[in-house]
Amino acid sequence: MNPPLGEDKALLHARVLQHHLLTTGVVDFDADCSVSISGFFAPKGGAMFGVLVAIDKEGNEVLLKAFSGSCLGRRNLPGWVDHLIDDETFLQYERTFDPQIKELGAAILQENDESKRTELIHRRSELSREALTAYYSLYRIPTIQHEYISLFSCFPEGKIPTGSGDCCAIKLLAYAFSHQLRPVSMAEFFFGDATADRKRTHLDFYGPCDEKCKPILKQMLGLDIIYQDKDLVVVNKPAHLLSVPGRGAEHQDCIESRVRTLFPQAPLQCAAHRLDMDTSGLLVLGLTKQAHRSLSMQFQQQLVEKQYVALLEGVLTSEEGVITLPFRLDVENRPRQIYDEHQGKWGTTSYKRLAVERLRSGKLVSRVLFTPHSGRTHQLRLHSSHPKGLGIPILGDRLYGTGMDTRLHLHAHMLSFFHPKDGRKLCFTSNAPF
Repeated sequence: MNPPLGEDKALLHARVLQHHLLTTGVVDFDADCSVSISGFFAPKGGAMFGVLVAIDKEGNEVLLKAFSGSCLGRRNLPGWVDHLIDDETFLQYERTFDPQIKELGAAILQENDESKRTELIHRRSELSREALTAYYSLYRIPTIQHEYISLFSCFPEGKIPTGSGDCCAIKLLAYAFSHQLRPVSMAEFFFGDATADRKRTHLDFYGPCDEKCKPILKQMLGLDIIYQDKDLVVVNKPAHLLSVPGRGAEHQDCIESRVRTLFPQAPLQCAAHRLDMDTSGLLVLGLTKQAHRSLSMQFQQQLVEKQYVALLEGVLTSEEGVITLPFRLDVENRPRQIYDEHQGKWGTTSYKRLAVERLRSGKLVSRVLFTPHSGRTHQLRLHSSHPKGLGIPILGDRLYGTGMDTRLHLHAHMLSFFHPKDGRKLCFTSNAPF
């Protein structure tokens, strides 16, 4: 994944850290000087290191450093951010499970009866699974909202990759959030023998990994950050979350407020556009007033390209086409829109059928790619459902369809615009989660 925070400030400190590691030849250079870096240059010995620049309550800059996993067998070292599980808790866990697993292992080696040996192997496997579940349950990961999450909530399907929660990005942010520090900049680099596929090489910088880090960071930060720089941030909004604050205290949690929590310098109104609460997908927000103004103007002048993926409740017989219809607010039934040729605002959408699929229930749905050429309220939902449009509502549409079971199956799949500072064209994509 792309780095979730700006790297600029942290890069200098990270290069200083590289210098200390290489010139002193030890990892604990500011403590005992007892852990040599030589182990990182053994085959498959390389590891990720990270630096985080944060601000404390008094406005002072705080510098943190961490390594992923254990450091050549050491879970914790002086001067480095600690593992999320403290040593005493970890030792207690080991005392609970290790002797039993080792005892069963020894019994398996000594058992000659095949059926009994099979039973012992089964018992050891069951105990190992129980031990792994117990180990994962020890992780209490702090978030930017001053809450705690578990690994199980980050990987709801139960497939937790080995080493999850041990990466340096997770350690650094967890320390910051649990010590009331505001993260400002983070940079991570690989140190030591290159990976077998050479996707990570000595001293090169990388963002957090997709497999282990991204699911955790999404919950820690409350945002799925696709891209960010000094001027803007692009996020992948989940369904059921507002883009901007609504009326009432219960509707203040939204993408905009979460962005301002992580990037306090962002304007009060930083979202350059909106997605319906029920819609998921790509959203761009300005981190400066100038950037927000530039992005907003691009939307107003229809310079922004957008595409959406949707599932429609039925079989769409036409392969592609263009819909142009007028709608206005139904003032007696907000926020619904109604067809009105006289007072309605005209909107145009191109569509292309991608596939016809069968759900587990046996119901047939059509996967469609929408390209809106205007930005009217509920445009895609109306152009899908209205008889003068496609006449087939989007699956899960509680306003214009048969109702919502799990979610509205509409996802902002592609977003392209010009960078507000240097004018280069940016294009981002996000796969539909359905």
